[in-house]
Amino acid sequence: MELRPIDIAKKLDVGTSAMRHYEEWGIVPPAKRKPSGYRVYTEVHEAYFLCIRAMYHGFGMATVKKIMPMIQQHKFTEALWEVNKVQAELYERKTQAMKALEILKPDHLENVLEKRKKKWYTIGEVEKEIKVPASTLRHWEKEGLITPHRDPENGYRMYNRDHIRRLLIIRTVQPSVFFLDTVREILGKMEQHSISEIRKITIDSLKYMDYQIEQQLRGAHYLYNLIELLKKKGNDS
Repeated sequence: MELRPIDIAKKLDVGTSAMRHYEEWGIVPPAKRKPSGYRVYTEVHEAYFLCIRAMYHGFGMATVKKIMPMIQQHKFTEALWEVNKVQAELYERKTQAMKALEILKPDHLENVLEKRKKKWYTIGEVEKEIKVPASTLRHWEKEGLITPHRDPENGYRMYNRDHIRRLLIIRTVQPSVFFLDTVREILGKMEQHSISEIRKITIDSLKYMDYQIEQQLRGAHYLYNLIELLKKKGNDS
């Protein structure tokens, strides 16, 4: 069965230029050409396009670009494990966000800080206190999320309770959001003493994850259909 690019484009609600990009990226098989140069697509191409559009919303184009070449090589199991890995990462982010909501309760945060009686902590002590590697602490400093004091004699980093409070917030929310810019926004609200605003951002991220898991399941459904079609075509040939 031959299909025109315009017909598939209308069905997917995308431009034919986007479809050509997919072909150029190697995430759909090359189309046959008529003597006039026009592309001719088949039901297999249509299944690829449907799968790509469905998976994009839940998994992102980076994952799509990674697994579609595997599908073309009939490495179905490898592709499915890649999908599973992305879903597992989403589950881990959701778990971290749920923990964040608990930790961000004002009373809980203050109770955590009450246990830290020292005035100053070295980077090694902070690493042990909040269970974050020193390399990560230095990265957050480089990104402008935290600015520790420096010992005037030796230049070593020195952290106080306010620094630890800030680091606890970063550690808590960073796994449940996607960009450091979002963490900066959260820290800005923290400086305005609005823990409720920080909790709202975390709740919003949880709502987005609920949407994302639905989209992932939808994408996985189309991926399954594509794999089954390719297996059938392989058996028929």
